[in-house]
Amino acid sequence: MNLIIPMAGMGKRMRPHTLLTPKPLIPVGGKPIVQRLVEDIAALCDEPINEIGFIIGDFGKEVEQQLIAIAEKLGATGKIYYQHEALGTGHAIYCAEPSLNGPVIVAFADTLFKADFKIDSKNDGVIWVNQIDDPSQFGVVKLNANGFITDFVEKPKEFVSDLAMIGIYFFKDGEFLKRELKNLMDNNIMKSGEYQLPDAMLSMKNKGVNFLPGKVDHWMDCGNKNATVDTNRMVLEFEKDKNQVSAEATLINSTLIQPVFVAAGVFIENSVVGPHVSISENASIKNARVSNSIIRESASIENAVIENSMVGMHASYKLKAQDLSFGDYSTNA
Repeated sequence: MNLIIPMAGMGKRMRPHTLLTPKPLIPVGGKPIVQRLVEDIAALCDEPINEIGFIIGDFGKEVEQQLIAIAEKLGATGKIYYQHEALGTGHAIYCAEPSLNGPVIVAFADTLFKADFKIDSKNDGVIWVNQIDDPSQFGVVKLNANGFITDFVEKPKEFVSDLAMIGIYFFKDGEFLKRELKNLMDNNIMKSGEYQLPDAMLSMKNKGVNFLPGKVDHWMDCGNKNATVDTNRMVLEFEKDKNQVSAEATLINSTLIQPVFVAAGVFIENSVVGPHVSISENASIKNARVSNSIIRESASIENAVIENSMVGMHASYKLKAQDLSFGDYSTNA
């Protein structure tokens, strides 16, 4: 089983937090989004993941090494592929063409999920979906009476289905997918100037591939700051029975309201932290009240009230705030 992770986007909706950190490496619950994603997928597979192909932009060698290490922790080989032009989801996946063989899972790295089942590699294909109230902003699938997928509709203006594709797909035959993606590009089959994965899947369906919907219990978006902070809250709730406060953190005259994640080297003094706060390595919080927030490594907060916020790496903040998006290395002084 191979796993393909397209993650070459610039993360514009998450700025300023993605100016220095690719969005999939933003931490939620103390782990990068992409690491949680691959761990959750590996737990669902009925066979080992042999190879993880990360499709990135020009993120630099340090990021590439971090991604390779994430793969190796799962016993897989990590490979780096590049998408130099934003030409759509189909084009992004085809950039990992050498890894498109055998059973393949494709998972876009801006979403997390919780599900309680195993991927059956005997199925032709599975497209993970979530039932939503307003499907007009998503790609959705239509089903027939036997429960198989018959069509893919992008952002329907009129109701056709409330089953939104969440960005995770299983293909029994990766070579078949590769051929259909190549066909899109060879014949310039585009929508809005991009090669789209659903067009390749529709062609596969028309040639006899039976796609089933895969249902998830929880779908957690990481597309923007507010969504990511809310996903951090949900992840901490799911893991609230774990001790996530490092023994190498320093707490002086302070209270932690669980669930929280506190990394090594964190210093907290005269403060109340939690619930639903993740604090990365070497951050400092003094005389503050922090709740429902993500505090990145080496950030400093003092004499402040922080809620529903993200504070970037090495940022320094000392004023009160109720809703904050504060970038890496920023200061309010």
